[in-house]
Amino acid sequence: MLSVHGLTKRYDGPRPRTVFSGIELELAAGEYVAVMGESGSGKSTLLNLVAGLDRADSGSIRLDEVELTTLDDDALTVLRRSRMGFVFQAFHVLPYLSVGQNVGLPLSLLGVDDAERRVSAILDAVGLGDRAASPPRELSGGELQRVAIARALVHGPRLVLADEPTGNLDADTAAQVLRLLREQVKANGAAGILVTHSSIAAATADRTLHLTSDGLRALAPR
Repeated sequence: MLSVHGLTKRYDGPRPRTVFSGIELELAAGEYVAVMGESGSGKSTLLNLVAGLDRADSGSIRLDEVELTTLDDDALTVLRRSRMGFVFQAFHVLPYLSVGQNVGLPLSLLGVDDAERRVSAILDAVGLGDRAASPPRELSGGELQRVAIARALVHGPRLVLADEPTGNLDADTAAQVLRLLREQVKANGAAGILVTHSSIAAATADRTLHLTSDGLRALAPR
């Protein structure tokens, strides 16, 4: 589903540096991997490149046989909307929309006909089936992250990218959210990449990779 080959990213300027080079990554449908690394190693940069939010200096990124590095910005936007889902440390839930309206945003952008049914189904799946009409201010941090997961998955993305999704949560709530994220990625047959500094979070993935300037190295195949 996702194939990354020879990916290199450099930053120019007064102090030019190579963030990483020779990144190789293959993900199949239903596979969920964690990426760890030292602070500043480029974990978020790697996600941005895979998502087409930033441009690599060299290398290939293919999602369902579509080569992302050759697409223009408009085509990348369309691809992100239809085939990717994002979960971040910050919930990015719009306070003036209800829970259901927040979750349904990707469907509105795609012009999906059965949006109400899909929103209802994914909210049930994340345990918020009775909160569709609730304003976000009435939800806890863990519930808001469930909303973010539902929004990331409601349109059936092929690839889910999660960047420190439990950084703002206590340990018990984080464990629940991580379990839910894994379950939903698997249930939807998507491929998932979890970027985290936590070995506990990484243990929820199928395998853990360590990012260095020289590439990705398997840490704990499972």
